[in-house]
Amino acid sequence: TAVPILQDLIEKGEEEDACIELLSNILEVLYKAQKVNPVFSAASFSLSSNRIGNDLTKPVKKHIQLILEQLLHTVNRRVIILDRENTLRSHYVACMAAILSQMDKDHYSSYIKAFPSRPELMDFLMETFILFKDLIGKMVYPSDWMVMNMVQNREFLHAINQFAATLTEMFLSSSNFELQLWNNYFHLAVAFLTQDSLQLENFSQAKRNSILTKYGDMRATIGAAIRDMWYNLGHHKIEFIPGMVGPILEMTLVPELELRKATIPIFFDMMLCEYQLTESFSRFEDEILRKLDSEVEGGRGDEQYKQLFESILLSCCRRHPELAKPGENFVALVTGLLERLLDYRAVMNDENKTYSMSCTVNLLNFYKEIDRQAMYIRYLYKLKDLHISYENYTEGAYTLLLHAQLLKWSDEANTAPMQGLHSLSLHTQRQLKEALYNQIIDYFDQGKMWEEAIHICKELAEQYESEVFDYEMLSDILQREAKFYEKILKVLRPSPDYFAVGYYGQGFPTFLRNKVFIYRGKEYERREDFEMRLLSPFPNAEKLKSTSPPGQDITGSLGQYIQCFTVQPVEEAKVRFKDRSIPEQITNFYKANHIQKFSYSRPFRKGPKDPDNEFATMWIERTTFVTAYPLPGILRWFAVTSTTTTIISPLENAIETMMKTNEKIMSEINRHQNDHSLPINPLSMLLNGIVDPAVMGGFAKYEKAFFQESYLQEHPEDEGNIEKLKDLIAWQTPLLAEGIRIHGRKVTDDLRPFHERMEQCFVQLRAKVESQYGVREMVCFEDRRSGRPRSMAWGPDWDRLSHAGDCTEAPPTPKPAPHTSESEDCRNERKENRSSTFFGYRRRDLCQSISELPEPKDKKRRLSCNISESSPGSSEGKQCPPSRDAAGGQPSTAGLSLSPTGFGGRVKSASKALPLPRKISPTVFETFLEQSDA
Repeated sequence: TAVPILQDLIEKGEEEDACIELLSNILEVLYKAQKVNPVFSAASFSLSSNRIGNDLTKPVKKHIQLILEQLLHTVNRRVIILDRENTLRSHYVACMAAILSQMDKDHYSSYIKAFPSRPELMDFLMETFILFKDLIGKMVYPSDWMVMNMVQNREFLHAINQFAATLTEMFLSSSNFELQLWNNYFHLAVAFLTQDSLQLENFSQAKRNSILTKYGDMRATIGAAIRDMWYNLGHHKIEFIPGMVGPILEMTLVPELELRKATIPIFFDMMLCEYQLTESFSRFEDEILRKLDSEVEGGRGDEQYKQLFESILLSCCRRHPELAKPGENFVALVTGLLERLLDYRAVMNDENKTYSMSCTVNLLNFYKEIDRQAMYIRYLYKLKDLHISYENYTEGAYTLLLHAQLLKWSDEANTAPMQGLHSLSLHTQRQLKEALYNQIIDYFDQGKMWEEAIHICKELAEQYESEVFDYEMLSDILQREAKFYEKILKVLRPSPDYFAVGYYGQGFPTFLRNKVFIYRGKEYERREDFEMRLLSPFPNAEKLKSTSPPGQDITGSLGQYIQCFTVQPVEEAKVRFKDRSIPEQITNFYKANHIQKFSYSRPFRKGPKDPDNEFATMWIERTTFVTAYPLPGILRWFAVTSTTTTIISPLENAIETMMKTNEKIMSEINRHQNDHSLPINPLSMLLNGIVDPAVMGGFAKYEKAFFQESYLQEHPEDEGNIEKLKDLIAWQTPLLAEGIRIHGRKVTDDLRPFHERMEQCFVQLRAKVESQYGVREMVCFEDRRSGRPRSMAWGPDWDRLSHAGDCTEAPPTPKPAPHTSESEDCRNERKENRSSTFFGYRRRDLCQSISELPEPKDKKRRLSCNISESSPGSSEGKQCPPSRDAAGGQPSTAGLSLSPTGFGGRVKSASKALPLPRKISPTVFETFLEQSDA
């Protein structure tokens, strides 16, 4: 009589405390009655004792059956209805577990048979599976209540296995198969197996031993049941592909060796099932790649799993000839992904995100190779977020650009996943691409990569002007573009340093081990600071002091060795800059950006050391590194893909040094001519270091080492290089003269003695150079475009010796700059301020240089007629008369020519020293203006 009353009260939710207490007492009495029953004692009891025990257990089993039939479903419903925060819920769950604990096989069988119809039975099973899964996923009891949780799990496991038998008996045949019911069973079983309270490896050894002794490893039991139920499905398996791939993968990732061995073969069965129907297993492959990513990122999987997965599946595939080749490809794909995912997981929580970025790039490149666009985009945004968190705006822009490149300028629906700040309102590819481009422009602006931002602006402007005809947006983007051009010329941009970093030793992860990378440093970052940042994730690493590649003893050791040194970017020749006068703010950008080659020069001595002249035996070993991608890019570093080494002789080293010195002098001259506010100290040190022999000795060491007759006799093949070096020394003189003139104009009274000393040294130096190597005069012409500093984009051109007579092309006519809306007076004032005199090495065609010069009044210095004919005539169309040197077809030694080093200017014979260059006369200046205006 008590049970029906309890059922009625519990269903109504009345007197629940009393009902729970009464039900608990009843279950406790029944439990004790079973405990003292001889049936549950050892097997040594006599037959008579068993008969007596059976007679005693009949009432107990009857009472349990009564409670089961009338209260189990009622209690289950009450657990479902009550909120999780309700304190009564845990008591009901305890009662439910107590009822289940006292049920044997006969109880389950009779309870199942008591349902009047299959739909009602199916509803009960569905409800029970969902309830169990909910209670497992969101535990009722605290995690440290080990006994309560383990007892609940034991009873749930027993019930799940009993209901699994019912599934097989009543819901498996083709006429009675219930897909959703079976699906719920598999999800419940996997959730039970993967719950935290059963992961013994997370417990202490003592707690683990206690659980194994009392309850065993329930994961093995349920794992075997899942495997058997899967194979029982027969031809119904295909209905669970790809839906069950994720749960099965989650189960196989549990770190229990025997469980993995038992369940990994299920994957091959899935492959085989799909292949037999469709001759491919693409759905299975897509799903396992997608799920594997999230599972490993969530902390599951290890190296053991990768090896087991590879060995078991390869073994299974090779037993089926039709799956041997596609199966091997699939296994290679999954193990490759697993390796990258494990590397990524190992570093993604590090404080230093440098290596997280590397692993992220490895993953997104992998997904790009296998054409998984959704996963590729997912990791693009992970990488972008990492960059922005470290203020790597340039790299963040390049990363977003990869997504933008996947989109079209069309109104097609955007099917790719949208992340970040891009909302669901961006329905078309055009809308998303435009939003991405604007974000990219902002990042490039913050990263001071205005040249790249301008490219994006131009593409957007073309769309606004020619495709969507949105002139308001066109106006906005053109204004942004104009500001970027202004920033290029006016905002200081320090060039970054580049560092080569080698990670040697087996102690590093695979993506770093025995590899060399080129890193792009931050603004004003010293090498010491960079090394400290580099070594922080590897406190046990040893820094190698040598810059030479280490031997096998280092690369094969178990330790960690890091090598770091500064490298120089090797600029690729820019055709559009050739023979042009370009502002140095423009050219400097390309000297340090879009670089894929880097060099490191290591000096060494060859032969006996000359104590008086170290340059004679100073050889250079130049190592050139080529990276996988240009820098900057989506990372601040890229791996080195190839390395070449060349040997530079002492003479070639001297030529390179002289060319760099001349470049530096010319750059300083142009900077000071166009910005009078620059400090004079750098120019002072540069000039004094060259002209004062007491400081560095200038090029005297080169003369002593290479210009002796004995050297030429020993090295006759160097005759051409010796002439080049002499030519460079000769060209340095007019540069020094102009530099000293500027220095004298800006020097303060305190430094006047220093300047006078420098002038005295230069007079002696100039006399010597011009008497031995000839006179060079730099071409002086009017640069009417701007008063900003200019830089010639020139380089060594050893093989070209241009002759004046070869010139037939007329110089281009300068185009006038467009006028603004300013008043005429303001425009004239700005135009006047823009005028400046520019000195530089000339690498235009000779005829173009000549056309800009006035004809010398001295007949001895006239150009030959064939040169004059190739240049444009005067405004009256007259040509110069032929000179007496015309027969030879070459200019006289006093005329203009190009040196073997590619410079343009006047070359005179080395007869006597000439005075310091005077200021340009007004007549010559006016002549320049007339020719330019013409």
